[in-house]
Amino acid sequence: MPVMTGLSGNEMYCLHQKGLQAGDMVIGNSVFSVGVVGGIGSGLRTLAGGEVTQITSVIHDGRQQSYARMVAEAQKHGGIGITGVTSELIQHGGNIEFLSIGSCVHQEGRAEQLGFSSSADGQELYCQIDAGFRPIKFVFGNVAYSIGVGGGIMGALKSMQRGEVVQFSQVFNETRHRALERITAECRAAGGNSVVGIRTSIIPFQGMQEMVMLGTASYHPALPEEYRQNPVSSDLTNEEMWNLIHMGYMPIQLVLGVSVYSLGIVGGITAAFKGLARGEISELTTLIYEARENAIAKIAQDAKACGADDVVGIKTYVYQLGNGIIEFLAIGTAVKRMPGLATASPDLPSQSIIDDKDTFINLAESELGRMGETRRPGAKKPEKAGWGAVLEIVLKLLSG
Repeated sequence: MPVMTGLSGNEMYCLHQKGLQAGDMVIGNSVFSVGVVGGIGSGLRTLAGGEVTQITSVIHDGRQQSYARMVAEAQKHGGIGITGVTSELIQHGGNIEFLSIGSCVHQEGRAEQLGFSSSADGQELYCQIDAGFRPIKFVFGNVAYSIGVGGGIMGALKSMQRGEVVQFSQVFNETRHRALERITAECRAAGGNSVVGIRTSIIPFQGMQEMVMLGTASYHPALPEEYRQNPVSSDLTNEEMWNLIHMGYMPIQLVLGVSVYSLGIVGGITAAFKGLARGEISELTTLIYEARENAIAKIAQDAKACGADDVVGIKTYVYQLGNGIIEFLAIGTAVKRMPGLATASPDLPSQSIIDDKDTFINLAESELGRMGETRRPGAKKPEKAGWGAVLEIVLKLLSG
């Protein structure tokens, strides 16, 4: 029978350099119902805000069950590992399907016993192994959370004034750090000393949000023994990590900072009127600058606490929370120089950094339900800017 793999030609080439061969694609799924008890419990929990533990548990169990079924299927196909593991959440009305997909890999001359699973695709796995990391297990950490009615009321009152909405900052900061704590706990339980290639997603879920981090629990022999209890965490791509290891830097900790700010009612009205005329809206300029600086200052504190030399790959994200309130999230990886670090190869092959191109594009589903709209293929649907919506509300109020 021919091999049915999800690996691309570039991935197969890179794996071949490490003595690995492509195997069959493997899939595991599980369909869950949130249930009446979970629904009531989560409804009560959202009054206070913060983590909705019932929903976190349901999602965690669903992801684990679909992963276990994928592993069981891989064991039937043979192979020494699974690469490119994903964990998707698909909502079907009141039910949720959890879907895990990966591809088996084989090694000639080695007994066919499943030894590892990894979120890294074939190209990333090459970089990871060449940088000295031994993959162990696909791991994840998740948290479902809500701002809550209580938090919403306090936040609404606070939003009358300009500046940070501390209640929101605390809720978002705590919940985002819980996902990181949980993925490193899974790594520790698997016997690893590092979680590499972490990808973070924020997914809307029944009036709440889930933050999930996916990565690969790995072992690097150059890391001191202390990292078995406090594993390294990194959201650098495996290609970036290879370059840093080549230069003698080891990723130490994924660091993130959250800052929630409000322009305030008076500032919002002023900014709305200034938006009618051409020129800078200084209230928004200073607000966004301060919020971003506050978020970056928080990751600097985390980096200092873990003894890092630098924070690399910093990315900032802005989210509209409504009522003129904005969340700023800064995320990066703290790194530190360590002796004895080296890559197995002097250079990365070009095949390890080439992005695979999509050869199947479906615009049909994206066009369903759109009436009277004409846009070029692939163009994003235009959205109102946050303060454009504020301006519209203010003008309606003024007009009575």
